[in-house]
Formats: sequence, structure tokens, C-alpha cells
Amino acid sequence: MPYVLGAKSRAELKGVHPDFVRLVERTLQLSSQDFGVHDGLRSEAEQREYVRTGASQTMDSLHRKQADGWGHAGDLVPFINGKLRWEWPPIYVIAAAAKRAAAELGLDIRWGGCWQNLSAIKSDTPADMERAVNAYGAARRKARKKVFTDGPHFELAK
Repeated sequence: MPYVLGAKSRAELKGVHPDFVRLVERTLQLSSQDFGVHDGLRSEAEQREYVRTGASQTMDSLHRKQADGWGHAGDLVPFINGKLRWEWPPIYVIAAAAKRAAAELGLDIRWGGCWQNLSAIKSDTPADMERAVNAYGAARRKARKKVFTDGPHFELAK
């Protein structure tokens, strides 16, 4: 069954770069997991609150309007039993579909699950996405650095 973006998701994509919107639409077509767009373009006040609560790490977020006038990021959150759910197994399914969509569309997309470009992940299965997240966490811990994973977060690479 193909999924469609609801009114709330479409509203969240207002002000987001058209290439990112195309990514979201194609990802939804390819995904076996329904999702909603939780956050697209953010105001300075919204971003400040996310940083204050630890949901974001920087004010220099690509959710904010960039030099070209567009936001360059969005959070694709699994939609399960009528609710947005921040759960890893379905997030991996969405990330795998986003990797396929980015390749089809010729877009360079960075994923918050492992903070690397999707094109750098070997394959496009949910298991590969999980391995990338685990490798990121292991490498950060080994370097004694903070691990910050944001599985629903996708952005146009700079």
C-alpha cells in the first residue's frame, strides 16, 4: 500500500528546499514504513528551545533558513498505530528507503543516525542502516566523544 503525506507533514515542509521535499516524497513511495514529517523549517526560537532541551546540539541547524532562503533538513518519524513513534527498527526501514530515494534523485543526503552521507553506507537494507548507527556509536565511544544519534533526521549535505 503506497503511503501519502498528510496535511501536517506537508505543512512542515513549507519553506524546505524543493530537493528535500522530492526526497521525502520519493522515500515515502519506496518505504514499507509509513512516516510523518515532524520538523521541517524551524524558527530561531524553536531551534533555541531544541538546543536548550538537548533535542538538538547546535543553533547552526539545517532546519533553519539557509543562505538560499530554504531549510535544508527534516525529521521523518515513523507513523505507527496512528502516532509518531521514535523507534529504531522502523527508523532503519525509512533510512534504507531514503538511501534508495537519494540515489535515484542524485541527491547527497546526510543522515542523523550516523552523521554521514547515505551514499557512504554500503547497501540499502535496514540491517545496513543499523550497522552504520552502531559503528558510529562505537567510533565515538572509542574516541571518548559524545554519541548523538538522531535517526529521524535527514539533511541536504553541505
